[in-house]
Order: sequence, then C-alpha cells, then structure tokens
Amino acid sequence: MRSVRGLVSRGQREDRGWLRGAPPPWWVRVLPVLLLVAVTGAALITPHASDLGFLLGAIPPLAVLSYGPLATAALGLGVIVVLHLPATHLDRPGNTDLLTIVFVAVLSVFVSYVRSHRDAQLHTERAIGEAVQRAVMPPLPERVGRVGCTGFYRAAQDGTLVGGDFFDVREGPDGVRAVMGDVQGHGLSAVATVVSLLGAFREAALDQPDLGSVAGRMDRRLAVDSRGVRHAELFATAVLLEFSADARSVRVLACGHPAPVLLREGEALEVAVTSGPPLGLGVVGVGPPKEVTVALGPGDRLFLASDGVWEARDAAGAFYPLPERLAALTGTVSAGLPGAVWADLPRLRFEVRDDATMLVLAPGPPVA
Repeated sequence: MRSVRGLVSRGQREDRGWLRGAPPPWWVRVLPVLLLVAVTGAALITPHASDLGFLLGAIPPLAVLSYGPLATAALGLGVIVVLHLPATHLDRPGNTDLLTIVFVAVLSVFVSYVRSHRDAQLHTERAIGEAVQRAVMPPLPERVGRVGCTGFYRAAQDGTLVGGDFFDVREGPDGVRAVMGDVQGHGLSAVATVVSLLGAFREAALDQPDLGSVAGRMDRRLAVDSRGVRHAELFATAVLLEFSADARSVRVLACGHPAPVLLREGEALEVAVTSGPPLGLGVVGVGPPKEVTVALGPGDRLFLASDGVWEARDAAGAFYPLPERLAALTGTVSAGLPGAVWADLPRLRFEVRDDATMLVLAPGPPVA
C-alpha cells in the first residue's frame, strides 16, 4: 500500500516529532558545536569577546537535546578546557562560575542518560504500535483481482498509528469486495471495534451472497459486542463495494457513510446511493439499505474518503469541497491521488480534526 502520513510538510513534522522522541532536526544537532566554535573563535580573535563566555554554560544543556551521555560529557569537558585556555581570554572565571558550569555539565550528562533511555522506550512502543497497525490493517497489495488499490491512513490522535477508521479489499467467489468505515470515537479506544468489524467483513466477504448480507453480519457483530455494556452506544458508518467478475460494474451500499466519488474523464461525480442507518443499531435487517449498480468504463476510478476528509473545515467553517477538488486532480495517477488531496487540504487552509482515510480503487486489467 502506498500511504502518506502527516498533516504538515516533512520538515515541519521533523521539527515537531523530535519532542516526542524522534531524531531532532539538523539545526538542533549542530547548535551546541556551532556555539562552542563561534564563542571560541570570537575569543581568539579579540579579547573584547571575553564577555561572551557566559554562552558556553548553555552548551551542555543544548547537547542534551541531541546527543547521548558520552557526547554531552565531551562537549562539557570542551567548555571547561576552552575556559582555561589563555589564548581565549576566558581563563579568569571565578570559583563560583567554574563550579556552576561543572555542575551544569554533570547534570546535563545525567539528563542525557535519562533521555536516551526514554527515547529507546518510545522507539520500542512505536515499533509495537506499527506491529499492531499491520495486524489490524495489513498493507493493501497493489492489486486485488482486477482492481488496483491505493490506501491512505492517518489517525487523528497525535502520536498514534491506529484510530477509528478502517478499510480493506478482499477477493471472494463473487468478485472483489471492499469496505471503508468509521467507528464511533477515535484513538486507541476504537481499535477493538475496528478489529471486530474487519474480522466480520473478511469472513462475510467470503461466504455471504450479497452486500446487504455482509452489512448485516457486521451490524450483528457490533450489536453482540455492545450487548450487556451499559450505555455502550457502539456504532459505525461504512460503505461497501462489490466489483463484478469482469470489473465493468460495481455495486455500492452505504450505511451512514459518505458515498464514493467516481472519477471519469476529468469529472468527479459522487455516486447517488441512498444511505441506510449506521452499523450497530440493529436495524440493518429491518430496513436494509438499498444498493446501486454503477457501470464502469476504461480508466474509471472510485475514490473513497472518511469523514475526516469530507468534514475538514476552513477558518470560515466551510467544508472541504472534495468532489470539486478531485475534478481538478483527476490527472494525478491513482498511487499519488491520496497524497495530492492530503497536500491540497493545508494548502487551501482546511483543518482535519478526525481520522483521515482515503482509498482509490481502479478496476481494469493491469497496466503494462
């Protein structure tokens, strides 16, 4: 699966991420060394730069942000050596000043040791989170049967990899079936519901005769999970698709979820499907949603997105015009389309406040 993660540019993500244990940006790593070289060079050139000696006391704390205990200790030792070089004119610190710098250097080494262990723990936890994501939603292959697949996923809860959105594409005896859904809530609390729904879909996609039966199986799964739980209010929206064996048509069924957008010859048209109630309310079997069949031509693609994309808002409170923007981006290849939409959102100053998921399905034979 080709995916993009991040709300801002790569450089901005790095500048934020180092505060959560990711490697710091390059300017943070070189700042202590540059400061040491700059102060030392200035002191060697002119004796009037001796007043800059106080800046050397900031080098060990700055080193804590980027370096381990040994490198921090080396920089602290370098500061003390520079202070005692006669050529720098900085060799007259009072006892209190020298003791203060030594104490700060030793304390910085200790803090760097603690930070290094914390970063190692964060990296381990992130690796576990990535393993959970791969277990919950394995990467999509580039093609499932006669359908090309490109997926995009970003959890709304900062620092997490799994949220309340989900999608999957499976090949069964009746053709390729796909699902996109959004469970109540987001973050880690929604993961258990996502696991239940994906399990129900994968099972039903193999043995249920139609999309209504697949939706009924998923609806029953949520109803069973919430049974006996007081005020559970467990529900999820979903849209299901089933491609014909020759990939010339697709059936669409929606349960409270936004309909797919059909990309055809430079146009982006929202599929007209009457949505049924969300899953988990126990009414799918009583009033089943109505599915529609859409004929597909060469080059047609289907774009699915969760509420996080559809309901992105600008400063005036207006929603992101997804079909209109997709029409402007139809020249983008399927593999790059989710990334193009994701870059378009901040460029037009739309803010995403929920889990953001996109799925592009391109039926047809593989491109040579």
